[in-house]
Amino acid sequence: MSELDQSAVRRCVDAWRDPWLEQSLGEAGAVSQVSTADGRAEIVLELPYAAAREHQALKDALAEEVQQACGASEVRVEINQVIPASGSEKQLPGLAGVRNIIAIASGKGGVGKSTTTTNLALALKEQGARVGVLDADIYGPSQGMMLGVPSGTRPETAEDGNFFLPVERLGIQVMSMSFLVNDDTPMVWRGPMVSGALQQLLNQTKWNDLDYLLIDMPPGTGDIQLTLSQRVPVSGAVIVTTPQDIALLDARKGIEMFRKVDIPVLGVVENMSTHICSNCGHEEAIFGAGGGEKLSRDYDCELLGQLPLAMAIREQADGGKPSVVADPDGAHAQRYLEIATRLSAKLVQKARKAPKGPTIQIFGD
Repeated sequence: MSELDQSAVRRCVDAWRDPWLEQSLGEAGAVSQVSTADGRAEIVLELPYAAAREHQALKDALAEEVQQACGASEVRVEINQVIPASGSEKQLPGLAGVRNIIAIASGKGGVGKSTTTTNLALALKEQGARVGVLDADIYGPSQGMMLGVPSGTRPETAEDGNFFLPVERLGIQVMSMSFLVNDDTPMVWRGPMVSGALQQLLNQTKWNDLDYLLIDMPPGTGDIQLTLSQRVPVSGAVIVTTPQDIALLDARKGIEMFRKVDIPVLGVVENMSTHICSNCGHEEAIFGAGGGEKLSRDYDCELLGQLPLAMAIREQADGGKPSVVADPDGAHAQRYLEIATRLSAKLVQKARKAPKGPTIQIFGD
């Protein structure tokens, strides 16, 4: 059996294009180790995005490439997943225990933003990431109900008494104003009080080693959005919209708002793209078609995915078992899983393309 050329195998692996990062493994710095012996190749990758469900497909595709290009009799691929902190252009203090903060926002209410946040959080968890959710909709918190947290649940406090411990549910760490007040107590507060409540939730929650903290934003472009942008280094934002013209109009305002405060928009999720009849399965674009695609094209950001208006998604979220856990092998869950991986990879891409600060050189005498 002829011996494999290890350097040739390494070149082949370096050149292989990762379908999610849309760049070669060498460019991504994802090749940890390449070794050869007795005609076999062993490859260890370290991927910077959440894609545990996709690892087998990636292994098979890379192994086939190395076998065909280099003549390896056997190729063993090991994939480790290490999510880096993407950072922010703003010099703001980060949240302890959190590597990446992602705001899930919409220009208007009623577009399914909270349902999308919950399912994306669970999908990222299924893809191997450690995930938390902060419910920043002070007036109408809903994450507790959607994640099936029993009514009346209160967060425990840390030993020093200065921090809340997030509630854990379905493998997700979650904090919400609904855990601190009664379900039927309205927040009749002015803007400064709402901003103060958000700052307390941000700064007095002791998150435990999170790869991603998803922040379920209230609709609009008001106090909460401004407070968030000024207090913590948000890694990026996702805009949730429907194809309807009025929703797209408000979504544009949301994108412009994030641009003004220097938070990159990672992409658009078009919710309620089509309606699926629960009786016959007929699919129809009742809110219009192509709106999310046009929005992402106009603002040079990615259309992360499209989700249908389906009764099952609503019923599962209302019942405290969202689609990703209620029907993990179903079509809806698969869409959320794909969006989650695309979002995770897009965050890595954005971080690497972010402009670097000026370099200061000091010359001696």
